[in-house]
Amino acid sequence: MSRLTISTKDRAESTMDSMYKDLERRIVAAPPGLCPVDVTSSFIKMCLAQSCGKCIPCRVGLKKLAELFDDVLNNNATEETLNVIKTTAESIYSSADCAIGYEAAKLALKCLEGCMDDFKSHLEKGVCSCNSNDPVACVRLCPAHVDIPGYIALVGSGRYEDAIRLIRKDNPMPSTCAYICEHPCEHHCKRNMIDAPVNIRGLKKMAVDHTKNVPVPECAPSTGKTVGIVGGGPAGLTAAYYLSLMGHKVTVYEQRKHLGGMLRYGIPNYRLPNALLDEEIDSILSTGVEVHKEVSIGKDVTLDEMREKFDAVFIAIGAHTDKKLGIEGEDAEGVISAVDMLRAVGDDEIPDYKGKRVIVIGGGNVAMDCARSSVRFGAESVSIVYRRRKSDMTALKEEVEGAEAEGCDVMELISPVKIEKDENGKVKGLWVQPQMISVVKRGRPAPKNANKEMQFIPCEMIQVAIGQDIESDYFEKVGIPLKWGQLMADTACEIPGMEGVFSGGDCVSGPATVIKAIAAGKVAAANIDEYLGYHHEISCDVEIPDCGYEDKTPCGRVEVAERDASDRKHDLEPIEFCFSCEEACQEAGRCLRCDKTGFGSLRGGRAEKW
Repeated sequence: MSRLTISTKDRAESTMDSMYKDLERRIVAAPPGLCPVDVTSSFIKMCLAQSCGKCIPCRVGLKKLAELFDDVLNNNATEETLNVIKTTAESIYSSADCAIGYEAAKLALKCLEGCMDDFKSHLEKGVCSCNSNDPVACVRLCPAHVDIPGYIALVGSGRYEDAIRLIRKDNPMPSTCAYICEHPCEHHCKRNMIDAPVNIRGLKKMAVDHTKNVPVPECAPSTGKTVGIVGGGPAGLTAAYYLSLMGHKVTVYEQRKHLGGMLRYGIPNYRLPNALLDEEIDSILSTGVEVHKEVSIGKDVTLDEMREKFDAVFIAIGAHTDKKLGIEGEDAEGVISAVDMLRAVGDDEIPDYKGKRVIVIGGGNVAMDCARSSVRFGAESVSIVYRRRKSDMTALKEEVEGAEAEGCDVMELISPVKIEKDENGKVKGLWVQPQMISVVKRGRPAPKNANKEMQFIPCEMIQVAIGQDIESDYFEKVGIPLKWGQLMADTACEIPGMEGVFSGGDCVSGPATVIKAIAAGKVAAANIDEYLGYHHEISCDVEIPDCGYEDKTPCGRVEVAERDASDRKHDLEPIEFCFSCEEACQEAGRCLRCDKTGFGSLRGGRAEKW
């Protein structure tokens, strides 16, 4: 008789492992607008099924908690029920033996605290208050609410110009987003339940790369109203485009030599070609937008003068100033901000880094842009210094991987302490303190000093990419309310107490994504139009192909191919290839057409106008 045997999974265990993976995919693909009470109730019941039942808090408490949630969902609850839920969950959290119990209780408490309106709606109306007006997850999660299933279907049919026209209904910058959008629309794609999300950005790029000079729609008759826009970045240009289509006379004031904002002065050519950006801006200006470049608000023209000259004003100045490290030696020659470096490149001032060892401080997309650009400028070596783990970086995973492939060294868990200068005041190197990961703060594990000696990293240049600030001093002086240096505007982009003045984009939200800035410009345009006494509608007459219901077979996701790192790192040319027609057709065919199925068929999955 054997004392020990090699354990192997039986059929039931293998099946359960597969079901856990299926459940994980289902959670990932959970669409917005679900009832949080119902979802939390399901999680609690799953935790109850996981419990060993040894301790009373789990065995009894979780069962009671599940029953209380069912009472809410079945309209058998009162205000006292909510108090009992809170008391029960707190008791389980403080007394359960293991994480199965106390983390389940934590879920209940989090839901109760954050979704109280939904609980009260169940008590008072018998239904949840959650928003299910946007049943298509990809459309809901796109800040600009672009008709994504629609243009995917058009790309799959080879109708690329129609796809561009449909995108422009909600986003006047399809080319820009095709190249650099962070594609939040993919995060809850229902295709996750089968295999992987549809490559939405790749399909948009297919449409962009196969069209040229798609004409913009005709403008509505002139209203005689005028709108002044401060800032020619994505938010300002988007607002200008739609307001011009509505028939208003739009004038844009831009501080720099070129339009585009951070699209031009923050994103290198290898990611977003300047020629493509220029074409996109030209299409926006073709609606009749007037532009004044190298004009600073507060110096060349005041806000009061603009309010007197225009019927409405939209402030979209972005976030163009750099944040400082606040360490000794930061004034050394050779220390530059990411903003200054990328701004110079945007003005075609290409630096020469040959023979230089470059350190980039930061872990976001801007830091990756600086590092990868430095490689292309001939740097001898490029090191990315980050105080957290690589997995905690806010940069897109593909950007970090791209930087490493091009020879950049990612140095994680080290924090800058001081910059050492030579006798001439030039950068000699960076002193760093090793870190160790610690407790979670604000959703991410926070670093703390490790019990290790400081390290010295020799270099000739340091680029600081730790964030951006807003040049808001002037606007504060003229009475615009600020919060943490950001202009205060409501969700309609209106500035309280200043009639006819609107604001949106990075100067309100803080540094964010391009598509969020575009969304702000769209919202501002709609509400400025209403303020001016009109209700123009933006629509598109493109007919969308019907959908089929046969594609349920798991199929791999087609990725956008890139030039080989050994080739692309020597120039500033675009690094991505385009889908082939075969690849685009297959990838478009993976779309489950949520606009025509499920909630989309019941609640109208397509907004044909706004």
